[in-house]
Parts: sequence; structure tokens; C-alpha cells
Amino acid sequence: MTHACLPLHWRRYPERYLLKGNYCENCKTAFFPARVVCPNCRRKALLKEKEMPRTGRIISFTEVFVGPMGFEHETPYFLALIELENKAKILSQIVDSKKESIREGAKVKKVFRKISDTDKEGAIAYGYKFKVVK
Repeated sequence: MTHACLPLHWRRYPERYLLKGNYCENCKTAFFPARVVCPNCRRKALLKEKEMPRTGRIISFTEVFVGPMGFEHETPYFLALIELENKAKILSQIVDSKKESIREGAKVKKVFRKISDTDKEGAIAYGYKFKVVK
């Protein structure tokens, strides 16, 4: 599965490695992932590429017991909707955190982790995940 998606991984490096999204200079709204057209003011030319903050807060979360193909071996795990410090929202897996510490309002920070691999000779995809901090 990873081999078929390898070009997709390469194209998404700035997004996955640097957490790059964009920002509308007209309505002052940040987006992640980057948008082609601002959904608020419907303008294309005022969107500027911007790195997203590395910290935020959990808005909502769930525990996944049956993962999709490629993530079956990671269950159970937590997925959270996170509001970054610039108000952009991001869906991410929560890692390296105690179950009791994962709650709405908990402060989180970005960490760099392995996303997927297929076999010993296949490409390994890395990217962002978040962990709870105090």
C-alpha cells in the first residue's frame, strides 16, 4: 500500500514535516491543511503559506478500537481534534500520553513519529502526531 502512495507522501512533505498550512490575509484565518480558496471570503490571491504553531488544545477526542487498513496493529489509539494556537484545527493521533491525561482542553504539542510502513524493504512514512503536555 505504501508503494502506491509514495508520490503522495513526497508531495505532502511540507505539510507533514513542517506543519505548513496557509493564512488568509483578508479575514485573518489560518487553515490546515492549506486551502486553495479561502472558504470565508472566497478569495484565492490573499492566501499565504505559513507554518502552523506546534502547540494547541484538544477540542474533542475518541479512542479507536478497530483501525483502518494499515493501522490495525496500532489499536487501541486516540484520535483528537486539536485547535492550534492560531485557531486552525487539525485531526491527529495522540501518542506518548497516559489515557487519563487525554481530555478536552488538555494542552498538546507536535511530535514527529512514524506514520506507516509496509515491510522491511518498503518506504517508511513519517509525520506529525501530538502528545499531551502539562
